[in-house]
Amino acid sequence: MPTISARIPEDLEAELEEYLESERINRSTAVRKLLAEGLNEWRRERAIDRFADGEVSLAKAAELAGVSVWEFADLVKEVDDAWVSADHLEADLDEL
Repeated sequence: MPTISARIPEDLEAELEEYLESERINRSTAVRKLLAEGLNEWRRERAIDRFADGEVSLAKAAELAGVSVWEFADLVKEVDDAWVSADHLEADLDEL
């Protein structure tokens, strides 16, 4: 497993220490967990943006986000930024 080193501000370090105590995990595990959660969130936001811009269909966006089509539809509904156009519907029907 590769190693990543980063400098962080003191306020983030203090918050990380609080997280370590709360979750009762070591620093490496915490950083891996938080990084994975952050990347998952980034992947979902990126998929929503691409879907909203009409670059990808609902099914493809769900795949990019790493979730089911139904879960992705719920994400879209939550952010209320993306909309469903006739083009999206036709592309999704073609994929089925």
